[in-house]
Amino acid sequence: MSKLVKCELCDADIEIQDDVVVGELITCPECGSEYEVVKVTEKGVIIKEAEKIEEDWGE
Repeated sequence: MSKLVKCELCDADIEIQDDVVVGELITCPECGSEYEVVKVTEKGVIIKEAEKIEEDWGE
């Protein structure tokens, strides 16, 4: 049985599988926002916006 969380940007439902692990990245199916799984509990899953990795061009 999967769990649902809400996208912080577009409020869409994001389905999270039961075997999700902390640190896993998930993507909103509606807007493409990326989230990182912070905590997995019996009551649900806590996510936060994933950090965006910017290119380092040696500047």
